[in-house]
Amino acid sequence: MKKQIIYFLVILSLFCTNKINAQNNRLTLEDAIKIGLENNYDIKLSKNLKEISANDLKYGISGMLPVVTGNLTDVNNVQTSEVELSNGGTRNADNAKTTNLNYGASLNWRIFDGFQMFTNYDKLKEFDRLGELNVKSNIQATIADIIASYFDLVSQEQQLDATQTALEVSQTRLKNADSRYKIGKGSKLELLAAKVDLTADSSLLLRQRGQYSTSKTKLNELLARDLNTSFNISDTIIVDKSLSYETLQQQLSSQNPQLQIAAVNQKLSELNLKSVRGARYPTIALTSGYNFAKTTSPPTGFSIRSNSHGFNYGITASVNIFNGLQQNKNEKNAKIELNNSKLNTEKIIQNVNAQLINLYSDYQTNLRLVELEKRNVDVAEENLKITLEKYKLGSIGPLELREAQRNFVDANARFSNAQFKAKLAEISLRELAGTIEL
Repeated sequence: MKKQIIYFLVILSLFCTNKINAQNNRLTLEDAIKIGLENNYDIKLSKNLKEISANDLKYGISGMLPVVTGNLTDVNNVQTSEVELSNGGTRNADNAKTTNLNYGASLNWRIFDGFQMFTNYDKLKEFDRLGELNVKSNIQATIADIIASYFDLVSQEQQLDATQTALEVSQTRLKNADSRYKIGKGSKLELLAAKVDLTADSSLLLRQRGQYSTSKTKLNELLARDLNTSFNISDTIIVDKSLSYETLQQQLSSQNPQLQIAAVNQKLSELNLKSVRGARYPTIALTSGYNFAKTTSPPTGFSIRSNSHGFNYGITASVNIFNGLQQNKNEKNAKIELNNSKLNTEKIIQNVNAQLINLYSDYQTNLRLVELEKRNVDVAEENLKITLEKYKLGSIGPLELREAQRNFVDANARFSNAQFKAKLAEISLRELAGTIEL
């Protein structure tokens, strides 16, 4: 009796320990998304590019501010020279050094360039907006991938449970067939068939476990963490059944990342045409500076040293009169690019609306399949229980039991698959509408 109590306590302790470890390793969907958003490489890269575009959004980058430069020139020569003067005299210098030193600051401020500087600043704002949209698009795509991968694991886990149940039935069948054979009430053929079916069920369970392990590695890769990280997941798939086509269509028009990016690209094409046209206007700039110059010469001329310093200022203007018809060519190409941008926007609108129609149809179909397959699972489970009891009593043969097993496994597989596909359709609809969130 004491041994039985000790044995029971050991089993209970192991069960509690495994349960605690499972709880400690449990990965919720919310935790998975948070980890993915913190670690995902695509998000990090897009955020870095967004930071670059934010750094570029400056007035000076667009050409609105003056440019001030410091200049320094120091040239030295060492020469031997002989000069004959008009009065008949000569002046000689051996290894004489000549120095020219110039330094100062200059300013150049373009005050008018056909409004191109203002257009350039508007383009920088659109590039910054494009960076924001790319970050948003990567975040939503990452969330969608993580949710899909997570619920793929849930679906596989449900199928594993169904296969495990079928395996236990096969074990019971083998045990029963072995007992019947030993007492002479069953045939060896029945026993061998039970062993073959048990091996087949064991093989199926092993393959599904291998696929499950591979999917876990894939999720760890999406989360950009150690690929060998062990974790457990929740065992249910909850599908939002309240999505409305009209609401999704409204959200798509205003929030779809592809449409927003296309709109920014079209705006950039418009600004590019405006900038190209600006080259027809004159360019006017203010110039100014302060310079200091110092020169020393050998004693062969009238001056051996000079110093000068002073302030200069002025204005420059230029206009393109003729540049080999390049201006006309540039404007025509800019117009074509703008037209292509508009066509691309129309193409994307057509594409995302077609996706919406197809995805919503899949969503509704799979919702109906979920309800249908759920009822079928209940029926298959009840049928398996009744068939197993009848098999134990000897009122039915192994073929009927095997058929009930297959129906049970197939029904669970179809139910899990319908749930998973319905969830995928929901995720895809939310991503398309730009509303997917944690």
